[in-house]
Amino acid sequence: MAKKIRYNNIDNVSTDKKLKEFRQWREERRRKIKDYSYVVPNVPPRLSYLAENRLETSITWIGHSTFFIQYEGMNIITDPIWARRLGFEKRLGEPGMSLQDVPPIDMILISHSHYDHLHIASIRKLYGAGTTIVVPVGLKRKMVRKGFRSCVEMQWWQELTIGNIKLSFVPTQHWTRRTPFDTNTSHWGGFILEPAQPEKHPAEGGTRRELPPNLYFAGDSGYFPGFKEIGRRFKIHIALMPIGAYEPEWFMTSQHVNPEEAMQAFLDVGAETMIPMHYGTFRLADDTAREALDRMEEARKAHGISQERVRVLSYGETLVVKPEARTVEQ
Repeated sequence: MAKKIRYNNIDNVSTDKKLKEFRQWREERRRKIKDYSYVVPNVPPRLSYLAENRLETSITWIGHSTFFIQYEGMNIITDPIWARRLGFEKRLGEPGMSLQDVPPIDMILISHSHYDHLHIASIRKLYGAGTTIVVPVGLKRKMVRKGFRSCVEMQWWQELTIGNIKLSFVPTQHWTRRTPFDTNTSHWGGFILEPAQPEKHPAEGGTRRELPPNLYFAGDSGYFPGFKEIGRRFKIHIALMPIGAYEPEWFMTSQHVNPEEAMQAFLDVGAETMIPMHYGTFRLADDTAREALDRMEEARKAHGISQERVRVLSYGETLVVKPEARTVEQ
């Protein structure tokens, strides 16, 4: 029997935890009193617009790390999870759009295999004849076994073109496991979306001078030097950045950024706009949505970042991003 490949972080940073540490976290949790009264608000989704839009870049937050993105004429879902509960924890807020209202999906991006990012039941309802699933290296075999035959896997720094999108898979600092036997047998990472043919728009067919923004979906990550390397390699306009599931920090620091680290990562990658995610949908750790947002806001002020550069979305809210005039490198 072939030995399983195990994937690692940059500099082999470990996220392993001992049983003693899990017990310590459990004891700490029992002593904590948390206020969960704040719930991320829902707004009615712009269903007609989303069903008809083919030209504009739009970003709609469904919840957690799930976004419905319209980019270069394609409908894209990131880390889809519409589940009502995750293990013993009930979902804290309603999804921003019901599954039956989601327009036909061209591409599903999976950052890693944890259950809150790879929910098979949600993918089954989104997957159609024209859907391509993109996963980290090591995960394609599982997806094909589940019946998702149109699946491609990517390694760190690899680029590929799907439709009119140039897709790049970039590192994060994290880990994976779905069973006691498959720890780190697939990789983890984030995605960068750029126009593959920046001089043309797929729905227009002609030359253009205005370009859509380059998008960065950061997946799950602890704070690490890779953010600066991503910023060196890519021009990023909008970063979808996790800010939650960080407490207790002595336990979570290697795998999840806290809000201050998320803001620093936003600066490291050199993005113009940040959209926070990975908070308020599931109780994965001991922090609350209100705490994460408040700490993020304090970090924004401390760095002197203008308020309009951090766009906090409600569930179901759509950010429409107008193209901008940029020089196209030949």
